[in-house]
Formats: sequence, C-alpha cells, structure tokens
Amino acid sequence: MPGTEDEVLARIARGELYTESEAAFQSGRRRADLIFEYNRTPPGDTGRQRELLEQILASVGERTVLLPPFHAAFGSNVHLGDDFFGNVNLTFVDDVDIHIGDGVMIAPNVTIATTGHPVHPELRVDFGRFSEPVTIADKVWIGSNVVVLPGVHIGYGSVIGAGSVVTHDVPAMTVALGVPCRPVRAITDADLAERRARAPR
Repeated sequence: MPGTEDEVLARIARGELYTESEAAFQSGRRRADLIFEYNRTPPGDTGRQRELLEQILASVGERTVLLPPFHAAFGSNVHLGDDFFGNVNLTFVDDVDIHIGDGVMIAPNVTIATTGHPVHPELRVDFGRFSEPVTIADKVWIGSNVVVLPGVHIGYGSVIGAGSVVTHDVPAMTVALGVPCRPVRAITDADLAERRARAPR
C-alpha cells in the first residue's frame, strides 16, 4: 500500500527507496514543455531564454548562460548561482535538489544525477529508486563528459577532469579525475602562473 504524500517525501529526503507510482504526485513539477521551448528558442533571443529559465529552474542567478540543448527530469529542483556557464547537452537528473554555486563552468555532455537504482532487480520494480542531493560549490570547473552521481559534494574551486565519474565528495581546491574520480593534486598559487609564461610579448 503506497504511503501518503508526506510519508513518501520524508522517505525521499532520507535517501530511502521509493517507486514511480509513489512519486507520481510530483509530476506537476516537471518542466518538460518549457525545456522543450527553451531548447528551440533562437540563440539571439536572450530575453526569452532568461524568461524561460526563470520559469523552469528553482532559482537562477545573474549573468547565467545555459547553452541549448539541456535536459532535466524536473528542472524545478535545479538552483544556479551567478556567472554560471553550462555548455551544450547538460543533463540534470533532478528528482531532488541540485545546488550549483557562483562562477561555475561546465563543459559539454555533462550529467549531474541525484537519483540511482538498487542493484537487486526485485527492488527496481515500478522503477524503484533513491535520490540524494548534489552540491557543486563556487568556482568549480567540470570537464566534458563527466558524470556526477547522487549525494556528491564538489568543493570550492575544484577541477573535475574530462570523462570522470564522480562517485564521492571532492575536497575544495583539488584537481580530481578518473573512473572512479579521485583527487590527484591540490590547486595552489603556483597554478596562477599557468599559461601566462607562454603568452606573447
């Protein structure tokens, strides 16, 4: 017997299993039609793009750029900070909140997923699943073809290398990469000189 809406929401908030049927009452929060329109808005019509983003997302900062197409399970659970740049084919699996800070840059073909499924097939009946929020702190740079999995927190200023699968938290000011993604070194003041020495004089 399915639980009440409040019971299901409490289970979701605790990261416990729930089914498609149990969560069906949330379908009105999906922004599929608005996302479809956003992805077909002419590139020069930035005013309409902004208007649509404000209707789609839970919150959107100033000077936000999100290149179409993008995709989202809901859209209404995504929070974007100021000076955000998202390149093409960014996918939000946002059954619960995705919080992205200020000054974040995301390269093409990145997936940020708050939802996974249990290993045993009997627990996947009726699309059984669990959801955990994802947080990406200020000034993070995420490379192309990265997948960020449920419950992950990526710390301030960190860089996630292209093709990585982020299964665990990443500390602040860290370069991390690989499958699974692991920290490889700290970001230090020595990195301030990168490329500058090669600049034309």
